[in-house]
Amino acid sequence: MTEESPAAPLTFLSLRELIENRGRTTERDPYLEDARSDRVISYGELSAATTAWRDELDARSVAPGAVVFVDLADPLSFAVVFLAVVSSGRVAVPIDPGAAVTDVERIAAVVDTVAAVGAQVTDREQPAALGTAATLRVAHQTGIPDRAEESPGEESRSFPDRADSPGGVLLFTSGSTGAPKGVELSERQLLVVAHAIARHNRLSAADRGYNPLPLFHVNAEVVGLLSTLVAGAALVLDRRFRRTGFWELMVDRRVTWINAVPAILAVLARDEELRVPEGVRFIRSASAPLPDAVRDAFAGTPLVVSWGMTEGASQIAATPLGEPLRDGSVGPPVGGEVSVRDERGREVADGEVGSLWVRGTGIVRSYFGGRASDRFDADGWLSTGDLGRVDSDGWVYLSGRSDDVINRGGEKFYPAEVEDVLLEDLRIREAVVIGRPDAILGQVPVAYVIAASAAASDPSLATELAALCETRLPRFKRPVEIKVVDDVPRAATGKVQRRRVREFDAAREGATE
Repeated sequence: MTEESPAAPLTFLSLRELIENRGRTTERDPYLEDARSDRVISYGELSAATTAWRDELDARSVAPGAVVFVDLADPLSFAVVFLAVVSSGRVAVPIDPGAAVTDVERIAAVVDTVAAVGAQVTDREQPAALGTAATLRVAHQTGIPDRAEESPGEESRSFPDRADSPGGVLLFTSGSTGAPKGVELSERQLLVVAHAIARHNRLSAADRGYNPLPLFHVNAEVVGLLSTLVAGAALVLDRRFRRTGFWELMVDRRVTWINAVPAILAVLARDEELRVPEGVRFIRSASAPLPDAVRDAFAGTPLVVSWGMTEGASQIAATPLGEPLRDGSVGPPVGGEVSVRDERGREVADGEVGSLWVRGTGIVRSYFGGRASDRFDADGWLSTGDLGRVDSDGWVYLSGRSDDVINRGGEKFYPAEVEDVLLEDLRIREAVVIGRPDAILGQVPVAYVIAASAAASDPSLATELAALCETRLPRFKRPVEIKVVDDVPRAATGKVQRRRVREFDAAREGATE
């Protein structure tokens, strides 16, 4: 299925050319806005700032192709520096500003096994110790380099072969099913996916997006920053989601689309009189499955439900804007291919569940440092680790992660089969089912549920949910325990980390023995 954008985005070969063109043709138009202040960065200011950073990195002898850590808490500064690093032909490594310095140094140690870190741009009072890497600062609320940090007597250096060194980004996966892996995406891959997203969401220069998601993850970088840039639109950046005054903010900032995750939408759906402002033409949901109850709460607003991964530069499949959603589906592939395979690697028939493999221009063909090479085949296909099916129309349906399948005495089933039943109770906002090790059966299902409100979380809730499962599920799928909790372990994007939920459950079990 192909979709046309109402205004075709500019198609330049490089991010630098795209930024410079925007700076010339739409100099005064806003590109980035701070949701909590009156700060605005226009396209002209973006172009000037990226040029300033390119000159600064040249002056510090940070060669094209070198790795630059972007470690900034201020969203606007982060966005400008990130784009400047990539557009100047360097490789940006986005850092979680909430991470401990020791965590930053551990990432640097991994990077150093392949390529030396050339510089870090940070606003930490005590930055990480990164050996010979230059430490650069951002001038207060400007996005440009702080010249006060320059060493005396430094001279600018030019790199005439810059054109041969396109930029990129090196990210580390959340590790939701194991140890994090480095994913290096080229500038071309980032732009190909950004253009596809802009077309899919029909973005134009009239659009004003809202992004509260962390900028050190690929979703905010590609779906937020880059798709907005290729459309010549504006993006409102927020450090984090706040429920209080949310819709008033959307009206005040004239937001036309929202970049969200199910955890945010679930909080908003608690409002019994949910009214999305008329100016919001769609809401995008990513990073985790969207519960049916949450989807139904937004029935009057177009939703784009997507499936993606860091290895695919954020988006692999998405529901078409303006078409009805299909229960459990994340839509057809966008700009790539999806293959469903059995345990022997053979493609299965339409509608059958198997392992999902993906291939496309925006999808990596290897991990940083050659790790996990067994997840790639000779034809460029990547095993996503997800289980799912594809219907006869090409729409993708997710069943769970291959590591999450529960095997109770030889009976295998997916957590979603139990979670969907638990979510039928409208008092439940979210349900997470895991397999707990069992000496006799191998595994038994355990459910952690989050109530939709404090009032809904009464002492009898777990008992009533167990009774629901008795009427709706065969015995082997019924949880041996249902625990009501305030929250579960998550990644910064809000995505549930089942590995950590299993660790939490094991710790609870150990404490009760």
